[in-house]
Amino acid sequence: MCDTLVALKGYTKGNVTIFAKNSDREPNEAQVLEYIPPAQHTEEKVKTTYLFVEQVDETYGVLISRPFWMWGAEMGVNEHGVAIGNEAVFTREKYADKGLTGMDLLRLALERSRTAREALEWITGLLEEYGQGGNCSYFGKMFYHNSFIIADPREAWVLETVGKHWVAERVKDVRTISNALSIGEKWDLSSGGLEEYMKQKNCGKSFKECFSDRVYTWVSKGRDRQQYTQKQLENNLGKIDFFLVARIMRSHSHEPYDPSRGSNRDICMHAGGFTRPSQTASSMIALLFEDAPLVFATGTSLPCISMYKPVFVNAGLPDLGPKPASAYDGGQSIWWRHEMLARKLVYNYPRYAPRIASELHSLERDYYEKALEARALSF
Repeated sequence: MCDTLVALKGYTKGNVTIFAKNSDREPNEAQVLEYIPPAQHTEEKVKTTYLFVEQVDETYGVLISRPFWMWGAEMGVNEHGVAIGNEAVFTREKYADKGLTGMDLLRLALERSRTAREALEWITGLLEEYGQGGNCSYFGKMFYHNSFIIADPREAWVLETVGKHWVAERVKDVRTISNALSIGEKWDLSSGGLEEYMKQKNCGKSFKECFSDRVYTWVSKGRDRQQYTQKQLENNLGKIDFFLVARIMRSHSHEPYDPSRGSNRDICMHAGGFTRPSQTASSMIALLFEDAPLVFATGTSLPCISMYKPVFVNAGLPDLGPKPASAYDGGQSIWWRHEMLARKLVYNYPRYAPRIASELHSLERDYYEKALEARALSF
């Protein structure tokens, strides 16, 4: 389960487009925060998670957060301020055993695009050429289709897909997505032949009603989460800033929170049982300034007890230790070092988590202010 949001610059407190995503994965599926510098290429193909895809001559610098075993990324921002987050969506259409994963499509578009519209065209073009598919679970079997929020400093798009079919909606002010198709009868762009295909299926004119798998969509509580995040943004038009978005990404459906009362309605997801197998493995908030993006990434799980740390995309990352994998590494990687704390807190979260969060969030505010000062001196 995941949640992604965007608020365009005309509707935020600082007049800057804000993008954010929580990436929810299986508890031991560590996530790698990684900077990949710009590069020139002579090779003809690039190996994604399952397929080889034609390489381009030049790729741009990208900051991504990805499951350790995948080539593609759950979310990321490139040097030109293009930001993308993807969501699993559950549909009635057949899932392909092999194809480009949603994460592959996201990374390929980030590496090749200067604008959100260009990224949209890359994703839809690759989708129509190669198709989407492949197992997206490291420990088991998990197949789904994908939706995306694609943003840059000036505009944003919601892209929702079913197999090789897709629709896209241009964002007017604020928009959120979760694990459910959300585009109904109105869209701005679509794949060729979509409306005829929907007529053949005799499923109406609403994209989401035509294609949604109602059972999986209901269990995931994606519609509930999307409605909550959308309402939070709409109720704060003109007042949306980093701190409001951070509160949304850290929120739970019941406060004060206890993991034993967790729900698939939580934005900050804590794993618990058969129907809630995921936890928030990483989180990212990006301020998409016109001159250069400023990204705040946890690089760790559970944003409610993590700090968003500032990163200037072109500056790269500090030493985060070895890349984490599927098992505890003695705390050598920052991801597993934090995960040890997170799992100890399960035993008495209500007592200790608020105190830890208070200290981290105070430090986070200091780093936020220093990052803005450093940006002001640089641009």
